[in-house]
Amino acid sequence: MSEQLKPFDNLVKIGQLKQENYIKQEFNGLVTSAMRKLRDAKNTSLSIDSRFDLAYNAAHALSLAALRKAGYRSENRNLAEYEGVTEIETSLLEALIAATEKLELQLRSAN
Repeated sequence: MSEQLKPFDNLVKIGQLKQENYIKQEFNGLVTSAMRKLRDAKNTSLSIDSRFDLAYNAAHALSLAALRKAGYRSENRNLAEYEGVTEIETSLLEALIAATEKLELQLRSAN
């Protein structure tokens, strides 16, 4: 009978994640930061580039919060942040905002 692995154990083995105890204050800080960014991403008076950056960073913060809640910490930043996006369609921004909102709801309902 094989030992059942936790969801991210393979990433721990290759050094992409490390296991670390859940810290509620850190989790709350990430969620609070994400929600501010997501709110600002909906501000249509900002440029689409700024709105996309805010939505992307909100999604990233919520993803980190979800990892922290599961007892993991990322060892690497997402390099896509540094590659730059030159053409952002409104539909992509709206989809990113919607996905981030769904992630936030799922994260909150897991409490």
